[in-house]
Amino acid sequence: MISIFDSDLISAELVADIISVSKATLLKWEKGGRLIPFQNPITNKKEYKTSQLIQFEEVRSMFKSNWDEELRVKPARDFSSVELFAGAGGLALGLEKAGFNTIALNELDEDACKTLQANRPKWNVIEGDVKNVDFSKFIDIDLVSGGFPCQAFSYAGEKLGFEDTRGTLFFEFSRAVKEIRPKIFLGENVRGLLNHDNGKTLSVMKSIISDLGYTLIEPKVLKALFYRVPQKRERLFFVGIRNDLIRFAKFKWPSPYYRILVLKDALKAGELYDTDVPESEGQSYPNRKREILSHVPQGGYWRDLPDNLQREYMQGSYFLSGGKTGMARRLSWDEPSLTLTCSPAQKQTERCHPEETRPLTIREYARIQTFSDEWCFSGSVSSQYKQIGNAVPVNLAYAVARSIVALLNSIDAKVDLEGNFLASSELFQPRQLTLLNT
Repeated sequence: MISIFDSDLISAELVADIISVSKATLLKWEKGGRLIPFQNPITNKKEYKTSQLIQFEEVRSMFKSNWDEELRVKPARDFSSVELFAGAGGLALGLEKAGFNTIALNELDEDACKTLQANRPKWNVIEGDVKNVDFSKFIDIDLVSGGFPCQAFSYAGEKLGFEDTRGTLFFEFSRAVKEIRPKIFLGENVRGLLNHDNGKTLSVMKSIISDLGYTLIEPKVLKALFYRVPQKRERLFFVGIRNDLIRFAKFKWPSPYYRILVLKDALKAGELYDTDVPESEGQSYPNRKREILSHVPQGGYWRDLPDNLQREYMQGSYFLSGGKTGMARRLSWDEPSLTLTCSPAQKQTERCHPEETRPLTIREYARIQTFSDEWCFSGSVSSQYKQIGNAVPVNLAYAVARSIVALLNSIDAKVDLEGNFLASSELFQPRQLTLLNT
């Protein structure tokens, strides 16, 4: 069995990320005897033995992972997809890698469209407002996918239905599903959607999905660091199955990888990349900011500065409550990167190189999102950062896409056994919403 970690001792920071608790919680468990800490004499960091961590389901799932088996999943035939809100192509690349044939992608941002077209000239990239796209021309499509931005809509949507969400981008995603009638749809969003508008937004979405005639797999937050992504990004995924196919469908969320990859894996030659990260453009700091940040240690932030520099850098925020842990933040080689934002030099969400006092470059950003070095981005430096920061990490998309391929394979296998089982009258018969807990 492949070890999930490179060492028998795991840092407290990494343990907190894996099991989604604070360091304060870890300290509480230490005092109660649940965990026994060890002090690394070289790094002077607190660590825990892997054998202690088996008590946590997240760690056990890595030990008993089916990653290798799932990696061998291939499409039983050529599966097709149409994608909305395609951005710089992170989700599309994951689907492509899993074996999907991309029929069309829609994106509003001009630079992102140029990125897609430059890297995949054969892709049918539809540039422009999604509201103006006629999706009814796409027939016999297996999958509709997209990361629609989260917007609030009236709670009346649960009563008034699909039309009540008009004007939101979820309406456009739903319209595409309604017009194309794919076997499956895949949506992704920020984890905050779970509680957006006190849960009303998600409630309306579930109601609309039911009205469209699809059965919704219970939405799940996936942590990218479990899927060969050296980053702490979390995304909420939705999988919907057309009601006439649900009795044939078998779906499982992807298994986690055996180990956690860290920033070193992204920027240095090793498991993820054959070479060190190539040089590229990037933002820079003003002189005084660079002088102040030079005092921040690896993995540290503004509270690790001397008090006089804390006051100078934070100004009025110095006296406010809250950790503000993204400010003056320097990344660490031995931890996954913080979630990438649209600007690594922004004061509120600093993403400083672990050794050099500068923001991460374009290619460093891209590697942390697991884009290949061959995938180039169009537009200004700011536009490129934005495209990369908004993307779905390619390796996360690939893991989810393999689960979708397995799902479509299961449907095809059962349909073939029963022959031409679908009567036209039952094809589009809406049913009550069903939530499948997996």
